[in-house]
Amino acid sequence: MSVAKTFFIGSVLLFGALGAAAWVKKGKERKEMVQVVEIPVAVTKPVVVKPAPVVVKTPEPVAVPVVDHLPDVDRIARLFAMDSSRLPIVETVSFTSRVPWLKGRPAWISDYASFYETSRHFIARGLNKKVDYFTQKVAPGARFNVFRKDKNISFHLLIDLSRCKMWFYALDGDERMLLKTYKVGVGRQDSSRISGNLTPIGKYTIGDKVAIYKPGTMGFFQDEKVEMLKVFGTRWIPFDKELEGCTEEPKGFGLHGAPWDVDANGQMVEDRSKIGKYDSDGCVRLASEDIEEIFAIVLTKPTVVELVKDYTQAKLPGVEK
Repeated sequence: MSVAKTFFIGSVLLFGALGAAAWVKKGKERKEMVQVVEIPVAVTKPVVVKPAPVVVKTPEPVAVPVVDHLPDVDRIARLFAMDSSRLPIVETVSFTSRVPWLKGRPAWISDYASFYETSRHFIARGLNKKVDYFTQKVAPGARFNVFRKDKNISFHLLIDLSRCKMWFYALDGDERMLLKTYKVGVGRQDSSRISGNLTPIGKYTIGDKVAIYKPGTMGFFQDEKVEMLKVFGTRWIPFDKELEGCTEEPKGFGLHGAPWDVDANGQMVEDRSKIGKYDSDGCVRLASEDIEEIFAIVLTKPTVVELVKDYTQAKLPGVEK
């Protein structure tokens, strides 16, 4: 092969190699120029959905009974006791038909009741040693209690309309002693009244037109003839005269038992659901055993009823013993 031909072929190969190298380099550069361009994506902050605020309602204040620490006793049994526990306003006597204060005839229980200003109901309970106000069988030497004649005895009934409670006080001159606390029912609530219900406030005396009602006793109430037991229970003690701060006249008001009615068996029964509530037409209601107890004790002595909206407004007489 000639030199010229050899040179020619060598030149072609050289330029070919150089061209291929240039092409490869250029492709590589083109490849390097192709970059992955990451398009920034707008990052949206996560939407935090806040729950609606929970409205915690403050509960309405609940009427919590106030522990008022008011006196609550029962000394009634001591009125009939014949030992050292006997209250100082009573004394024990022995029955005899011949007495110095009655001449010309034998004495009976009614004579003892009159002389000692003590009701026959009171004497009967002592005689019978139980709650029996009617049986008055007596024999010589029988013992029972009567009110002492050397004491200036009276009674005071304090009624708290807001609590439906009554405090029964005995007064010996200027000394005051609480005998017992009772639950009572009073008049229906009425905001137009000063007292807040149909029962008045103020001080009243107790009248002497009292009554005892038994099944079948008829009378008139609100111009209608009714069985009195169904309205007044077993006892009626009327208000008599106004003394102080009275918001109503006394006529028609008083203390009496809970009403009775016929049950499913046709029997007359006491409706005790009326006690401790604002349910009457204005009178003060007590359970039968309570009104009968009070009736037997106050029947022969001066008695005042004081009605207040709240115990703290009371104007109790005398000094607590």
